[in-house]
Amino acid sequence: MTPRTVQGLKKGESDSLGTAEAKRRFSELVDRVGEGERFLVSRRGRPAVALVPPTPEALQARPQPPRGLATLAGALAEWDRIDEDVAAIFAARRGSNDRPAPDLG
Repeated sequence: MTPRTVQGLKKGESDSLGTAEAKRRFSELVDRVGEGERFLVSRRGRPAVALVPPTPEALQARPQPPRGLATLAGALAEWDRIDEDVAAIFAARRGSNDRPAPDLG
């Protein structure tokens, strides 16, 4: 299968192109795939990947993962030994000597 250029194709016609051209025109290809077109990207003349519109299932809204401090809270919820580990950290800090603050004046 010889890669063809994408530029002259009519909407709805699927096409094959090489990886270099796909890389150069990736944004355009994503827009066109969003409109329903399909593309086959080949590497060294062999099909490597297909750019196709997402399935309806993939378009369904997915819950957003927690961000910021909520992420930390979720991680801490799974930390079974948090009380023992925090106590060990405080115990280690009690015996430490902090260096003096620098004189900035």
